[in-house]
Amino acid sequence: MTETYGFTLLVAGTDVQTDEALNALAEAGCDDATVGSSGGVQHLDFDREASSYLAAVLSAVDDVETAVPGVRVVRVLPDEYVTLAEIAQRTGRTRESVRLLSIGERGPGGFPPPAARGAERNKLWRWVEVASWFASALGEPVHQAPPPAHRAANALLDLRASTAELDRAELSRVRHELGSLVRRVALIEMASPASLDAKDARWSHADSV
Repeated sequence: MTETYGFTLLVAGTDVQTDEALNALAEAGCDDATVGSSGGVQHLDFDREASSYLAAVLSAVDDVETAVPGVRVVRVLPDEYVTLAEIAQRTGRTRESVRLLSIGERGPGGFPPPAARGAERNKLWRWVEVASWFASALGEPVHQAPPPAHRAANALLDLRASTAELDRAELSRVRHELGSLVRRVALIEMASPASLDAKDARWSHADSV
């Protein structure tokens, strides 16, 4: 079963708005995207059918980079990191109202801490945490946060960018550590309450047979 997922890819490198690039994108299956630029940054707005959000994003990244040599996808939007001004825009409040909520001078308190630039004036918050707080603390459902897979997609792009200049030995070490991390996550999932309940159910069924 497939669904249609909407997202935007920010790209760098080769111009994707030439006739040659647009034709190549269409031939590669990107006829479900609208190509444009804003502030000198190129982007492709997708409405893609896939079995999951992550499958849609990763297939789009692969199609774009395969179709146009020299193009690199650098980010998936909507961005999960937001400023106070962006929080205000998404929640329909003034920036000052959000600022007071963020420092506990208004509302019930417990506003999520900044996720980045904590020591700077223009701090960044994770939108998924802010949206959850508005819903639970204020009873104000707001613009739907991107799915968890959205952050995973950007994490993969960040990892690719950060390892691009590693030498072979360093890259091998990173791959080893990632493999170890994946195995540990798998073990945690196997030991989760849901998994244990499922196992208990199977064992109980076997005992009763």
